[in-house]
Amino acid sequence: MSESQSVGRSQSPQGRQPSGLGVRLRALWRALVVVRQFVPFVWVWARDRKRFLVFGRSREVTSDQRGQRARRLKETFVDLGPAFVKLGQMLSTRPDALPGEYIEVLSELQDRVPPAPWSAIEPRLEAELDGPVAAQFDGFDTDPISGASLGQVYEATIDGERVAVKVLRPGIRARVESDLRVLETLTPVLARGADPAQAYTLENLSEEFAATIREEMDYGHEARMLRDIGASVADRDDVAIPEVVGSHSTDRVVTMTYLDGVKIDDVARIDELGIDRADLVQRLEEVYIRMIVEDGRFHADPHPGNLAVQADGTLVFYDFGMTGRLGPRTREQLMEFYVGLATDDVERVMDAFVAMGALDPNANREVMAEAFEIAIEQFRGEDISEYRVEQLVGQFETQLYEFPMRLPLDLALVVRVTTVLDGVCRTLDPGFDFIEVITDYVMEQGGADGGDAIREEVQETVTRGTRSLVTTTPRAERALDIAQRGELTLETVLRDGDGLARTMARRLLLGFVAAAGIPVAAFFYATAGLSSTALALGVTGLSLLVLAWSFRRSRASSLGTPQFTRHEMRQRNGGE
Repeated sequence: MSESQSVGRSQSPQGRQPSGLGVRLRALWRALVVVRQFVPFVWVWARDRKRFLVFGRSREVTSDQRGQRARRLKETFVDLGPAFVKLGQMLSTRPDALPGEYIEVLSELQDRVPPAPWSAIEPRLEAELDGPVAAQFDGFDTDPISGASLGQVYEATIDGERVAVKVLRPGIRARVESDLRVLETLTPVLARGADPAQAYTLENLSEEFAATIREEMDYGHEARMLRDIGASVADRDDVAIPEVVGSHSTDRVVTMTYLDGVKIDDVARIDELGIDRADLVQRLEEVYIRMIVEDGRFHADPHPGNLAVQADGTLVFYDFGMTGRLGPRTREQLMEFYVGLATDDVERVMDAFVAMGALDPNANREVMAEAFEIAIEQFRGEDISEYRVEQLVGQFETQLYEFPMRLPLDLALVVRVTTVLDGVCRTLDPGFDFIEVITDYVMEQGGADGGDAIREEVQETVTRGTRSLVTTTPRAERALDIAQRGELTLETVLRDGDGLARTMARRLLLGFVAAAGIPVAAFFYATAGLSSTALALGVTGLSLLVLAWSFRRSRASSLGTPQFTRHEMRQRNGGE
């Protein structure tokens, strides 16, 4: 069986993205369906923000209410089909876009749908491979061994060797493209009504999601990532990644070598094989750290169905449809984040977030430092063996939503990998400590002789030799980048800006009524008699009383409301 260096067949005419009148009509009909499903959510959202025109104010939504709404949203995503299931899964990794209750519920979304019948798959497969299935394969099992919303996998043989054949579902691209057009239309509307802290995320989420799901539907891209990541771990005998069979692969079909293995969460079977689980998770974390920090290309969907272990302890990775890529500068700053976390350097953590585009450079650093410090303190605890990545991310979730933080797609994938992988590792070894692995890796890189920019950066960090140069330069460079793009602005942020605007509007209206009341009462006294005059004076007096009460209430509130303090944040996070 030969292994080509590129996908063996050029993209077929069917591989082009759908376009034309048919797509527009489908998109229009689909838009109507989607809008009908989402109208109740938009109505509730608007009602929460502003219930009455003059005397009303935004109402508080409890955690239970958010949980109920999240479950209804999850059901809506499932009803709307594959693209929205994928969107829900993506949103579950974006604590900067949704409150924690939504993140928790949407993380339960499973990409499982009934398999398409073989009668629908066979014509697609034969069209892609230019011939009958029987002529292309020695044997082919028409019952899929796995399936999802975008494609399904079959077992076959070529030249006596077992292979896995992944086929894109017929018609899925056209349907997804219609859904993407709907999302591209609706997202700006939602962004205009969102709070400023979430506007950036919502405005970019549609574009990021479109790029991600299009990549997942491009099996040529998956084949390239299989080759690239496979080459990066080729020096490890304890890691196995399927090899692409280029002669039987296109942009809609990818054929790869078949690798057996026990699901990585099958603890009983792993124990029967005599595999050291602590060593297994240590190696698994090391592989991912290397992929993310050193290579910049990583497998981004490490749930138990995509990870396995062979009898000799070899780790097996499946399904490279979702992958991430990090540039050199982002990898440097990610290492900075890890170093700051390992050394309790909150300033370094924030500098790394700003440099990676995850934190607004104009954010109040004192407030953000308090938030990070509390999260890290509660994450660590008194015993170093107690802290968990999942706990850290959980502490940040509320702050990511409430503060000026936004996760670019590449970092969102890193968060997804980190949290999902930590759950896998804790299933295998409850005593496993990710931060200990990170700390060991940081020290190892910092202690190495020579090396690339990442190693030099870590060396400087560990020795703390030229810290001011390291931390100041990225800030200046970031500011110059923003200025060059014409995005450098001076922004004044008012606490509770929406509430202040509503209060001012009410006061203006009440003041107008009170000011007009005196001449109106005089007019009525001269022309309409005492009853009308009394009514006008009553309205005037009531307006003055409400206006005075408004100013008195505002003064009491400003005197009695504490600042955003460390103690308050501890209480919000369930602390002391």
